[in-house]
Amino acid sequence: MGIMQHKVGFIGFGGMAKHHFEILSGYDRVTVKGIYDIDPQVMENAKNDGIYTYPSKKALLADEELDMVLVATTNEVHKDLAIEAMAAGKNVICEKPVTISSEELLEIIEASEKYGKVFTIDQNRRTNKDFVLMKRKVEEGLLGKPYVIESRVEGSRGMPKGWRTLKHLGGGMMLDWGVHLIDQIMYMVDEKVTNVFCKMYHIQYAEVDDNFRLTMTFESGLTAHIEVSTNNYITHPRWYVLGEDGTLQIDDWDCDGKIVRCIDKENEWEEKIFYTKAGPTKTMAPRSKESIETMIISEPLDVVDDLTVVYNQFADAIEGIAPLTITPQQALRVMRVMEASFESAQTGMAIATDI
Repeated sequence: MGIMQHKVGFIGFGGMAKHHFEILSGYDRVTVKGIYDIDPQVMENAKNDGIYTYPSKKALLADEELDMVLVATTNEVHKDLAIEAMAAGKNVICEKPVTISSEELLEIIEASEKYGKVFTIDQNRRTNKDFVLMKRKVEEGLLGKPYVIESRVEGSRGMPKGWRTLKHLGGGMMLDWGVHLIDQIMYMVDEKVTNVFCKMYHIQYAEVDDNFRLTMTFESGLTAHIEVSTNNYITHPRWYVLGEDGTLQIDDWDCDGKIVRCIDKENEWEEKIFYTKAGPTKTMAPRSKESIETMIISEPLDVVDDLTVVYNQFADAIEGIAPLTITPQQALRVMRVMEASFESAQTGMAIATDI
């Protein structure tokens, strides 16, 4: 039995859609038949590149050869386009953030059930190698029980101008990068989020957050710190995890990192005081070298990290091979954490949650 061929049409052909197009050009399960964008110049450029362009959104949705539609527009119209496409008989993959509110996402879920169509989201960073490396090492038990996970993405050039700077288009770093980092943590930790505290900053743009600091607490007490900065000139590690028996650090997306862990819990305090330039200390004196071990960790070479993973689970669900691994219900939980984060930032208070 041969591979089933799917045809997809793109609504919106900006930067991310072009990335989808590039990846799918070498992918055997899905073919891009054509695109539609409201910007005439984008359409003209696509034509010049030999890409088929539909004369209208209506024409794209009426094409019976398409069984998939990618919604890759600005965020405020994701809901309407996704529902319209499913009503036209198409399965839909939507760029992130899936919508700008949980209420809108509930409408999409209802439409998916009503029209019997598969709906998924491009939460593609679950296969980022730095994340997979961290997740594997924690789950291998090398740190003992984890109690703090710190996740950071940092830049120093501010936010690029355009939709990211406009609130009504779903701009800001929480909806741009926060959605990915929250999704990674919630995908990894199978527990309810019981508390959210968030501080948002407006360094360049008063209308949207261009930096934020988020603390999520899970029902076991595990704490996740998520930070996104666009004005950070000295970067922190990409990942920093504290466990009862050790610490993990991954410096960057290249997966350069290490684990330092305790191999002698009975290591006794020395009687002498340890002297530093800040003065004497006993509590913060370093451990003896014999009581710890250092493990160098590096990029997991078996991990496939591109959009084909997202499209594989989409195609599998359409063909009935396997259920979605990126579900709208998962996206709904992430959306609700983001909404609690905005509420926390506005009120200055921690928000009790049951997510």
